[in-house]
Amino acid sequence: MNSIPFTKSSRVKGTDKYVLDLLSSTNPLSGNGTYTKSCQNFLVNRYKINKVLLTTSCTDALEMAAILCDIKQGDEIIVPSYTFVSTANAFVLRGAKIVFADSSEKNPNISPSSIRKLISKKTKAIVPVHYAGVACEMDEICKIAKEYGLFVIEDAAQAIEASYNGSQLGTIGDLGTFSFHDTKNISSGEGGALLINNPILKERAEIIWEKGTNRSAFIRGEVNKYSWVDIGSSFLPSELNAAYLLGQLEMIEEITKNRKRSWDFYKENLKSSELITTQSECANAHIFYLLVSEEKKRNEILNGLKSKGIGATFHFLPLGKSEFSKRMNFFDESSMALNYSNSIIRLPLYYGMEDVELKFICDAIKELI
Repeated sequence: MNSIPFTKSSRVKGTDKYVLDLLSSTNPLSGNGTYTKSCQNFLVNRYKINKVLLTTSCTDALEMAAILCDIKQGDEIIVPSYTFVSTANAFVLRGAKIVFADSSEKNPNISPSSIRKLISKKTKAIVPVHYAGVACEMDEICKIAKEYGLFVIEDAAQAIEASYNGSQLGTIGDLGTFSFHDTKNISSGEGGALLINNPILKERAEIIWEKGTNRSAFIRGEVNKYSWVDIGSSFLPSELNAAYLLGQLEMIEEITKNRKRSWDFYKENLKSSELITTQSECANAHIFYLLVSEEKKRNEILNGLKSKGIGATFHFLPLGKSEFSKRMNFFDESSMALNYSNSIIRLPLYYGMEDVELKFICDAIKELI
């Protein structure tokens, strides 16, 4: 058996057709062209979103969200400790103080009870992260936010094609973000999107996206010239990224179905025991993980899989436990998050996995247990 990587790009046949079309045309390669608009329209129509803006990354989408919500020096933002650094960095860049909430006992997602305990007069926003494409408890989170007049910014980087009570994750809070990084289900190499669900934020989002100018309004003929009207930056991806992304988006059902087949194979062939707990749900099959009851045994299993050429891995170290957080004196209430960090094993999962690979991985895990 050849080595099995942790992830591969979703190189679905035919998804490069728009890139080839673009390169053979005289259309500009800079952002906000035909393919950017086509991707945005696809997402708006599929998920019933008020407005979508493609970005160069999910990190940029989060940074746009922080600007849109007028995050300033001294504001407090409640973020899960168990997440990628971009979730917090976007707000630190605006001068905010990060307050780290703990994970739920059910899964690595943010705990609503932890959120409630951390709210102060300085709290400005809550940032739930839908880890592994599994929905946070959005009803309770939105209820808390409404009670205290807070923004809800969903980090749905891993959650395209996953829903909560019938709504696509990322479309429930005031703002949401997607990632189209190479490791995600749908990819443009690097890329992301900002989902503007609160209509009050729609016009300003477009201005920030266009480097702080009203250029988009000018192109639509709504103003007779465009000028600098707000802060902003260069958040637009190139048309090359958007062209490749459109091909991927059009194959979203096939990609998701294929990944779900592999996810189901793991679920059926790996059973929870005294030592391991298998992941219980995942609508979009972004991640399949195991929780090992002993950190020492978790590390032994990871090393054993590595020796067999299987690219399994752990995941986040809690941000609240990092040296940077301690240096910045960010408040951290995470204990469950640390438990997940010490116990999780993520298994290889990507488009086009074969049964023989999946069986080899499952057999190796059973042997190591």
